[in-house]
Amino acid sequence: MVHSMTAFARVEKAGVQGTLSWELRSVNSRYLEPHLRLPESFRDLEGAVREALRQGVSRGKLECTLRFTEEHTGKPLQVDQARAAQLVAAAETIASLIKNPAALNPLEVLAWPGVLVGDATDPQALNAEALALFNQGLKELKAGREREGAELARLINDRLTSIEQDVVTLRELVPQMLATQRQKVLDRFADMKAEMDPQRLEQEMVMLAQKSDVAEELDRLSTHIIEVRRVLKSGGAAGRRLDFLMQELNREANTLGSKAFDPRSTQAAVNLKVLIEQMREQVQNIE
Repeated sequence: MVHSMTAFARVEKAGVQGTLSWELRSVNSRYLEPHLRLPESFRDLEGAVREALRQGVSRGKLECTLRFTEEHTGKPLQVDQARAAQLVAAAETIASLIKNPAALNPLEVLAWPGVLVGDATDPQALNAEALALFNQGLKELKAGREREGAELARLINDRLTSIEQDVVTLRELVPQMLATQRQKVLDRFADMKAEMDPQRLEQEMVMLAQKSDVAEELDRLSTHIIEVRRVLKSGGAAGRRLDFLMQELNREANTLGSKAFDPRSTQAAVNLKVLIEQMREQVQNIE
């Protein structure tokens, strides 16, 4: 089964130390492009998160955001008195160099990094919880990509069926169109009241048939359709392969258009190009 590159997942877990939450967003990209947004205290997770993404996802631009809301209820405030004393002493030294210095605000001292400390926590345990929660979010993201991929595959298969029908119809129409063209030539000479050598007429019709022979293009279209269905069924990272096959289908449709000698074949070539373009747009979303 193929997977889409577009999905979203959000997971959250509340614990005694606080609430962890991950948001994972995935959009189209030619390569795997992870963008991590982690609180400073969780920077040690970056390597493990990147490795999990590399193992679980092949393509896509992924934005992974971790938020942590610490639980303060019932926790006493603790002050690092030694650090606070050092900060006050440094502030007094600077104040002695200034005329009429402003009074030192105790709240500003508390706001200084390292002065107000929380109760002792186990950062390794918290990181382990955050990583486990990320793996849960990644699993949900991949499930979303799989669901959307199944829908994309269905849409592409519907268009492949339409192309198959057009190919069958065109195969049946080619002899009729050649007969119509032959009659037009005969009618034109009849209107001119001119006689044409039957052998010369047959030569002209053979040349027309050779120039308008689309059997090879129709065969290749059928072969490409079979391959697209096989790739869709095989699944995995199929986006680049499918994109190549869309180019090949489009090449054959262009050749059909250049060989068209009847309004019906021209319309069939146009229909094919429309269907192929619709598939190509869907393929851009496949991993």
